[in-house]
This record gives sequence, structure tokens and C-alpha cells, in this order.
Amino acid sequence: MIAKTLDLWGEFPYPGDTGDGFRPTLDAYLLKSGAPRPAVVVFPGSGYLECSPREAEAVALQFNAAGYHAFVLWYSCEPHLHPAPLKDAARAFSLIREKAADWFIDPNRVAALGFSAGSHLAAALGEYHSTDLAAAPGINPGTTRPDLMVLSYPVITSGEFAHRGSFDRTLGDKREDPAALDLLSLEKHVPADFPPTFLWTTFEDEAVPMQNTLLMAWALREQNIPYELHIFPEGQHGISLATEETSGGEARYVKPRVAQWLGLCQNWLQDRFAELAAKK
Repeated sequence: MIAKTLDLWGEFPYPGDTGDGFRPTLDAYLLKSGAPRPAVVVFPGSGYLECSPREAEAVALQFNAAGYHAFVLWYSCEPHLHPAPLKDAARAFSLIREKAADWFIDPNRVAALGFSAGSHLAAALGEYHSTDLAAAPGINPGTTRPDLMVLSYPVITSGEFAHRGSFDRTLGDKREDPAALDLLSLEKHVPADFPPTFLWTTFEDEAVPMQNTLLMAWALREQNIPYELHIFPEGQHGISLATEETSGGEARYVKPRVAQWLGLCQNWLQDRFAELAAKK
């Protein structure tokens, strides 16, 4: 495996620059390969306050073990406001597809996998990939749509069941602007070309209520987007892989039943990636 960290924007200006020296990065975990492989791009969560390390490298390595190239996007968080994170996401997919031949990636089989607010960002890319919100120098039009989507205990709605902190941090002074809140209430804007989606959450999640996941599932059904949904009866928000490795030493993040999500997700990806390969 080849592991390296890339300056996401490289020679291009960073659209979210506030002068504080921050630059988004993309960690690449590339398997040695003589033929193109699918890839999974991980979007860690933490309410647009930061990107959680517990939802990053350990997750990427699990997808390496399943035979996929993997990436972790360390995207813009507060004080770098929307649409800076969305442009980071679009740039990541554009860069990965630009480098597909060099990195032995199948550009038609690249999935987004988000956690919490990272799921919100991944889903926002699925909705707004072809709009000006996801445009900037360094982003190639037509290369930014994920082929598949995995949403883990996702932040979705800015309405009754919102994780208010996520919207406050990414909207800043626009946190009470009805139009801005509506735009980022993703259950309202699912397009017909949204990727097939795997969703999972827990009944016990109090930080981001499971209604977020259900609202997104219903919106996908309304657009006839195929999806698979799992709701586990127990588990705290931010549970990641639900194993000791990603627990940070906290027993509440170790739940063997919830840990089943990974195998279910990888089986789903295997089937969906096979379907995409057959269409080429």
C-alpha cells in the first residue's frame, strides 16, 4: 500500500481561504495494483467543527482490506463556511478522477462514505455536484458526482430534527437565513441522478436523531433512488466502526451488533460496484 497526504487544492487557490493558514488535505491509501480498482472516499464527521480522527484512517484501512483504494478528505470546517466544504468535496472527486490512470482507479466506481456532518457534506455533493456551489478553478465539470453513497448516522435536515450545531458552524452569519437553511436541508433537494445509497444509524442516537436518516430515505424513495437502510437498536452518535480500535478508549463506542454495519456496507458496495462494471 502507498499512503500519502496531498494538498487538496495544489496550485489552485483555496476557495475557503480566510488567511489563517489552513489548507484542506486528502489522504490517499492506494493499493499496489496492475488493474483499475474501485475507490471509497471517507468524509469524517464532527459537526463542521473539525474532522474526527476516529472516523478517518481506521475506516479507510477497512476498505483497503476489502480490495478498494481509499481516501480521507480533511475538508473545511468552522471558520471556513459553506460552500467551502462542498467545493473541497468536489475538488477531491475531480482530483481522484484526474489521477485515475496513474493511481489505477476505476473512475466510474468511486463512492463517497460520510459520517454525521461528513454524511451531510457527501450528500450535498450528491445533490449539488453540477451547480455553481461546487464550482471553482481546479474542479472539472462532470467529474464530481459520486457513483455510490454511504451515509452513516447522517446530518440531513435543518428542520425539526436538526443537529443545530452543524448548520450554525457551516453557515456562520447566515445560520438563521431561511433560504440558506432550506438549501442545506438535503431531504428537500434530492435530484433524480442522486447515487444509489446505503444508510445506517441507531435508535439511541440523541445528537442526530434517526429521523434525519428516515427523511433522507423517504426523499430517495420519492425519486426512485435505490437504497439500503439499517437502524440498529443501540449505539451512541459518533460510534464509527463500533470497535475498540475506533472507540478512543470509551466503552460506549464498542457495540458488536452495530459493528455489523461495515460488513453489510461492503457487501452492498461489492454488488453495486459489480453492477456499475457491467454497464461499462
